[in-house]
Amino acid sequence: MLQADLVWQNAAENLKNFSEKINEIKEQVDLIILPEMFTTGFSMQPQKIGDTMHGETVEWMRKIASEKDSAIAGSVIIYENNNFYNRFLFVHPSGEINFYDKRHLFTLAGEDKVYVAGKEKIIVEYKGWKICPLICYDLRFPVWARNVEEYDLLIYVANWPKIRIAAWDTLLKARSIENMCYGIGVNRVGVDANNYEYNGHSAAYDCLGEQVAETLENKEETVVFTLDKNHISKIRNKLGFLNDRDDFEIEF
Repeated sequence: MLQADLVWQNAAENLKNFSEKINEIKEQVDLIILPEMFTTGFSMQPQKIGDTMHGETVEWMRKIASEKDSAIAGSVIIYENNNFYNRFLFVHPSGEINFYDKRHLFTLAGEDKVYVAGKEKIIVEYKGWKICPLICYDLRFPVWARNVEEYDLLIYVANWPKIRIAAWDTLLKARSIENMCYGIGVNRVGVDANNYEYNGHSAAYDCLGEQVAETLENKEETVVFTLDKNHISKIRNKLGFLNDRDDFEIEF
């Protein structure tokens, strides 16, 4: 988990900063997770700073994934087919990319006025794990996250402000418990150009809500930790809570 401050609307500076932080990781890791809109901050001006799937940020992610032999993930403003998306990119060491477009756009900030909402929940398969990537405001909507795919890991990347951080802490833990999975949430720190303060609280939980990793409050920090798939498999087999989930359909 890379919990970091973000330079407002400055992709070059943010990529430089993240390159330095990633190069400081001495362990061999399988996955590096960055915050939401990690090249820009949570900006409602995508026309000024949007990238493309063939742009600098994607190429940077591919380069990092190859050099570190690790997947790298985070969300980026992407321009495609005359629309802007808040897109979660999961880049494999091979260069393969899976992506998810944020479903629940943050209407309070007008995100729905400048970005197009995604309509597809995806599951990334990586090293024997099934991973569900989601973004920030999605955390408030449990139906969208409901584990009907038997995924093992739920990841949220965010720019979640300090003023509502109690909700972040509570819901991240709840999503892990109710979906019988590991849950990781990576949030930013610092103050953005709109004077919103972010204090991190990036963390990981197991399927019983036990915290397995956390970051320092208000501090940039890189936290390396290990998740054990056998741990959640044993608990799922013993308790079987997912077998009793409700059937439902989502309409758009």
